Amino acid sequence: MNNDPLLLDNQLCFPLYAAARKVISDYTPYLKPLHLTYTQYIVMMVLWEKDNETVGEIGRRVHLDNGTLTPLIKNLSRNGYVSRNRSEKDERVVVISLTEEGKKLKEKAKDVPEKMSCHFNLNREDAETLYRLLYQLIDGEAEK
Repeated sequence: MNNDPLLLDNQLCFPLYAAARKVISDYTPYLKPLHLTYTQYIVMMVLWEKDNETVGEIGRRVHLDNGTLTPLIKNLSRNGYVSRNRSEKDERVVVISLTEEGKKLKEKAKDVPEKMSCHFNLNREDAETLYRLLYQLIDGEAEK
């Protein structure tokens, strides 16, 4: 193996990037009929888990900043899936709530995870290891 630090094959970031692009691409045929992008889908999953969430909390959960999240949420609102309201406690805070259509969308999306599972050529143990390692990387807790 060549130890050149600038070889693409020596970069951890590249297979992570390529894998993320592949996963998002694989989601597209399942999400398109729901009128969702992958990023909108993960925001909806946050809201299906806990409705009436602040933009800040949604951003924290999905690791997106307000500049990215705001137009995404506006599109979800235009599609009729969510509503945006100012908090009664602090009007600087925007609370995102599911509409009836957004709640119904959960039922329509319920098969997406199972359909996606066939796209991963990993046994359960490898999938759990990858999950744990990715969260170590995301959270900055990887062992040095």
